[in-house]
Amino acid sequence: MPAAEALASGPAASPSAAQIPPTVPAAANPAAQSGTGFHAAVVRQRQHVELNPTGKRLGILSLTALGIVYGDIGTSPLYALQQCFMSKEHRLAVTTANVYGILSLIVWLLVLVVAIKYLVFIMRADNRGEGGILALLALILQEERRRKDSKRRMLLVSLGLFGAALLYGDGMITPAISVMSAVEGLNVATPAFETLVVPVSMVILLVLFMAQRFGTGRVGTAFGPIMALWFLSIAVLGVVEIAREPRIFLALNPWRGVEFFIANGRIGFLTLGAVVLAVTGAEALYADMGHFGKRPIRLAWFALVLPALLMNYMGQGALLLRNAAAVSNPFFNLVPRGLLIPLVVLATMAAVIASQALISGAFSLTQQAVQLGYSPRVTILHTSRQEAGQIFIPEVNKILAFGCLVLVLSFGSSQAIGAAYGIAVTGTMAITSLLFAVVARSRWKWSLAHIVPITATFLAIDASLFSANVIKIAFGGWVPIAIAIAVYLLMSTWKNGRALLTYVLNAGSLPLDLFLSDVARRKPPRVPGTAVFMTSSNNGVPVVLLHHLKHNKVLHEQVILMSVVTEDVPEINAIERVSVDKLEHGFYRVTARYGFMESPNVPEILQRAREHGIKAKPNDTTFYLGRERIIVADGEKRPGTRRAPEDAVLPPMARWRKKIFVVMSRNARSATEFFGIPPNRVVELGAQVEL
Repeated sequence: MPAAEALASGPAASPSAAQIPPTVPAAANPAAQSGTGFHAAVVRQRQHVELNPTGKRLGILSLTALGIVYGDIGTSPLYALQQCFMSKEHRLAVTTANVYGILSLIVWLLVLVVAIKYLVFIMRADNRGEGGILALLALILQEERRRKDSKRRMLLVSLGLFGAALLYGDGMITPAISVMSAVEGLNVATPAFETLVVPVSMVILLVLFMAQRFGTGRVGTAFGPIMALWFLSIAVLGVVEIAREPRIFLALNPWRGVEFFIANGRIGFLTLGAVVLAVTGAEALYADMGHFGKRPIRLAWFALVLPALLMNYMGQGALLLRNAAAVSNPFFNLVPRGLLIPLVVLATMAAVIASQALISGAFSLTQQAVQLGYSPRVTILHTSRQEAGQIFIPEVNKILAFGCLVLVLSFGSSQAIGAAYGIAVTGTMAITSLLFAVVARSRWKWSLAHIVPITATFLAIDASLFSANVIKIAFGGWVPIAIAIAVYLLMSTWKNGRALLTYVLNAGSLPLDLFLSDVARRKPPRVPGTAVFMTSSNNGVPVVLLHHLKHNKVLHEQVILMSVVTEDVPEINAIERVSVDKLEHGFYRVTARYGFMESPNVPEILQRAREHGIKAKPNDTTFYLGRERIIVADGEKRPGTRRAPEDAVLPPMARWRKKIFVVMSRNARSATEFFGIPPNRVVELGAQVEL
């Protein structure tokens, strides 16, 4: 079929960088947005930590990990024990048996969930050093692509996506409850401060989110020492009170927890919904593994974090044995009056650091989702010249800020927010256990004799914690669930919509060999310079090239068909980044491979392509991109006459989901910013395409 005939019969559409493939990147804004030009240098070489650091380096990494990894779990003593006795769902009498029982549960959850589950087992499932639920999902997909069971793969993807979606709910609740818990320490000094808790908390959160655009690089070095001071302080406070009531160490006996359940029945089980607040930061251990490595995170936990937490929880319990009225705020009632205000300031700083860790985690999670094709393009600003992981996403920042402020204003106290906290993180913990079992079986080839008892133990704990939190739905627990459902709906809609759009666009494409033979036969005029066309297919011709030839009747002397592919690994070695295939008649195919933790940059790709013989001068290179106006077609009619390949999987999409996809597409960041292309070198061809 001649190219002219193909153009006449094909759909009026041209692919933009936004819809290149379901697996092709969607990351962000490079140097074009920051105006500095250092983005390519950042992407070129990510900073890695050593696999087995020792000596001074191990100490520095462990200290830094205190501020980033353990901020959330380190501020849990502010509210965890208080929630156990004063939760909205239940009220417990402050008796000796109940104090021993709850402390026993907290202690053994810290050991079983954090120390054994995450530090010993889950952190083994690293994707080239990176952790987190999406990194774990990408690790699984590397194996699942070898299988032909598409239903199994879709189930695992759905689990991973929903687990990631639940983390966004945590990203809103954690800053709100941490900051409010710290500020509420003022109430202990005098009840006159009670009316100031909400406004002061909102101001602190507002300043925190406004400061995100400056990045964490300048203050990041202070996070570790501040958190080290925090852990030492709470340990000392606990030890002082333990010295007055040393019998509190009887709570270390796990049988005390069993007796608590026997004595309190249903109320005892529901108390797990508050006990879980002591381990809500466990998922951060896994997510931040790529920043520090396993050894520093483990060393920080066993050397300082775990002992400090145990001493403080024991100290709070000892205080309750002496004074049941202290249950109104057992943490700040540990503090001598003269040190109350300084400790409120320190607690607020620790809460801000804990919030920062969750906010940065939301940024990183969004970047991974974008790169893996589960989110539209967003603005990703790199805030550090050295650390590629330090990023700022304005869109996510605004959503989190709005959500946190609404939560503070709506709930009014950390105790009320605690009723909504826990259900999201326990859901993510259960999903992580399931995905870990899949990795252990399919990738590491563990026997069922090893996998079943380990997974069953983890799931028994996770299921118990989740079940105890279900009752919170009526008291505000529906908030993170609603957030998770909304985020999951958007991510799955974007992924399916891109797959459908890619099929529609490829239906109007031509096989490359047919197009080249037609170019040789017709010999269209060639003009000096280089033209770059983005494409998702290794065989077909991008529709934007067909439209360019149809309307402009010319081709450049050098034509580059460029594909940017995102792999299921965090990073790609620089030497493997770019491959070039020389075709006939001045055509080249350039394929650039990126990991899901990296941001693609087209000028950098062309720079690397010069090493393979392509001579593309920046001032003589034109980039052709498509800008579609997507509309929803009536019924199930799809444009084009080509049939889908037999192995193509086109998930059906309801009309309302197509409309959501259209809205997401129109609000995605421009392809020019997305690929870091100089705006003055871009030519866009507009078209309309029906779904």
